[in-house]
Amino acid sequence: MPLTRDFRETVKNRAERDTKFRNGLLAEALEAIVRGELDVAKILLRDYINATEGFESVGNAIGKSPKSVMRMLGKDGNPNAINLFGVTRHLQKTAGKTFRVVPVKPTETAKT
Repeated sequence: MPLTRDFRETVKNRAERDTKFRNGLLAEALEAIVRGELDVAKILLRDYINATEGFESVGNAIGKSPKSVMRMLGKDGNPNAINLFGVTRHLQKTAGKTFRVVPVKPTETAKT
């Protein structure tokens, strides 16, 4: 189900005024990548980019056209690791944040 323009505008407005929310979007996107949930990560990265600097800036930073970055992070997009990590590296830099992977204990699963 596609997101409505109103929802995207709501996310953008909140991200503009709420640094914690904005950083949370980026953190969730990076966590989704680590969990192997690329479709979720692409949605979150699109939301983050739309709510912050825009695809033009990201494309210029990684040496790709804005349309290419949009397609890469689109529903049917399949970004290669170099491009995906280029995007995430740039977004962390412009956010002034550095995220890292921290191992956690797996949750216990119910025994069957």
